[in-house]
Amino acid sequence: MNSDAKVRRTLHFRFTMPTADAAQIGAMLKAMAPFYQMFGDTRIRLLQNVDDPAKFTQEIEYEAPAGLEVNRQQIASDARMQTYLQAWRSMFPGTVEVDVYKEV
Repeated sequence: MNSDAKVRRTLHFRFTMPTADAAQIGAMLKAMAPFYQMFGDTRIRLLQNVDDPAKFTQEIEYEAPAGLEVNRQQIASDARMQTYLQAWRSMFPGTVEVDVYKEV
């Protein structure tokens, strides 16, 4: 595999908040921006469910070296990733569902 090869991935974080205040949630997510930079070229969107405004999906598209994709467990155990996840979970009560997608 080419060491310069990149893979494009899309993460979906789905969660429900006690309030439907998208501005407050958006501000919290923007504060997390430095953590997103560890993924490299990144695009982030916050989506609010129109039928249930307390439900949100954060969509993160990123490119990463193919070598990182080979061992996602290693990434998950990275200290920076653990810090990011702990901070993220502390902001959102309840369950957070995470899905990882690739374009086909």
